[in-house]
Order: sequence, then structure tokens, then C-alpha cells
Amino acid sequence: MKHYVRLRAAALVIENDAILLIEFQDENGLHYNLPAGGMEPGETLIETAIREAREEASAEIEVGPVAFVYQYEPVRNRFLYGEVPSVGVTFACKLKEGSVPKMPDHPDPNQVGVKWVQLSELKSIQLYPEITQDILDYSRNRPNYRNFVEEQTIQLEKVDCK
Repeated sequence: MKHYVRLRAAALVIENDAILLIEFQDENGLHYNLPAGGMEPGETLIETAIREAREEASAEIEVGPVAFVYQYEPVRNRFLYGEVPSVGVTFACKLKEGSVPKMPDHPDPNQVGVKWVQLSELKSIQLYPEITQDILDYSRNRPNYRNFVEEQTIQLEKVDCK
């Protein structure tokens, strides 16, 4: 039996205490994602991050180091985000000089915007995957921030906080 894992790359762009996010409106309501998506054949993870930032935010970026890695295993998460396991590598990125993010000419289905969200407001929006605390810890240069997170850990923390 083949075990397929989808490799994804994301661009974490933070400027002036705000984060670049893609805004969606769908059956889950209003929510946000980092510019991100799956690798295409023959593409590297860095090329994926560059392509996704361009496709989803019309942004040209410089890709820096890995900020953190996120893993989704469907069985351990009651198929919360579908049936395909994935590993997402989030890169710290910067906009290239003169690049201004905006809604693309051909947005993803259900994409309704490209937004800069203040880090101080990040906890008040719905971000998928739910890596808000990881982004905040990374942006604050916390020495022991978690650079690898599994979805089931995020879900357990949500239960523990209730």
C-alpha cells in the first residue's frame, strides 16, 4: 500500500508588526491562511513558497530560513482537514523591494482578500492551520519556540484551554 504525504510550503511575511495573510470565505466561514500550497512536480520547497506568494498575494518574496514545520496526520485528527497527510515547511520571507501584495487576477476558489493583520490582533481571527501561537512565539524571537508542531498537539491544547 502506498503512503502518500503532501509536501507544502508557506511564506511567513512579517513587516511592521503585521503578518501577510490570505483571506477566505467558505463553508468554514471567514478564515485566513499564510500564502501556502502544495509542491508541484519538479519544484523545490523554496520554489513552492515563491510561487504560492505570487499566485495568492501577487507578491514577490525572498525566501529565508525555515521558521517551523507543521505536520497533519488525518487519522490522529479525526480527518479534520481531509484524508491526505501533509507536512508543511514555513519559511521566514521578506517582500522584494517594490513588491506590494494585492488580490491576484485569478484568486484561489473562495479567496476574498489579501490582508496585513497586526500581530497583536492575530488571536482574534481564525487562522488555518491553527498555528497562531507558533507564529507569535517565532516573531518574538523566543529562544525555545516550538519549531515543529503536529496538528494533534494543537487540538489537545485547545481542549486543555477550555
